[in-house]
Amino acid sequence: AFDSGRALILTANVALRAKDPWAISDRAQAVATGLGGDVMGLSQSGSGDQRSATLTLRVPAARFNDALRQLRDLDAEVVSSSVDGKDVTDQFVDLQARLRAKQAEEQRYLALLARADKIDDILKLDNVLAQTRTQIEQLTGQINSIKSRTEYATIIVTISTAAVVPPPAPAAGGDPARSAALALAALTALLRVGADLAIWALVLGTLPAIAGLALWVAVRGRRRPATPTA
Repeated sequence: AFDSGRALILTANVALRAKDPWAISDRAQAVATGLGGDVMGLSQSGSGDQRSATLTLRVPAARFNDALRQLRDLDAEVVSSSVDGKDVTDQFVDLQARLRAKQAEEQRYLALLARADKIDDILKLDNVLAQTRTQIEQLTGQINSIKSRTEYATIIVTISTAAVVPPPAPAAGGDPARSAALALAALTALLRVGADLAIWALVLGTLPAIAGLALWVAVRGRRRPATPTA
């Protein structure tokens, strides 16, 4: 992007969370292509509730802010978002100046080559001219690379699965069925304790009667008069 004559390479990182990251990644791709950009890379992984996706989008620098706004408006939670702008104006101007110098050098060698009449001079000029043209190609490639990176902005989008929030537990006394079940369990336990107490009371109440009867039989046996002899 060229902002007030400055050459800027724009890069953004956007982290999202969504119920279906793969579906949101499809929509993110549509955002880029809809703005005249394209998808440089796509990775989808996971399954079920553990899906994730990572995209590298390229959009025209002039539509960079529109792309970020549309990505943030997707049906997803924005976890983080950052933008970085690298100023490459000085590098761009330097490369252009070097390219012009090499192009002028090429024209001088061509003029010398046109006037050369010795084989040795021609071979030397051909060799130097080939080196100059190689340097021109390299400089042209670097300039075109910077132009491409300034004309198009890069946006890296990562999408993870949104955390599933469990439903809130019912308030105490708010569930009649649960309260009834607890009351029934308490009543059953109480009846069981009452039955045990009744059994023990019966047993403890019978023991004194049995002991008294045994004592009466023993005393009576001792007091029985002896049978008279003939």
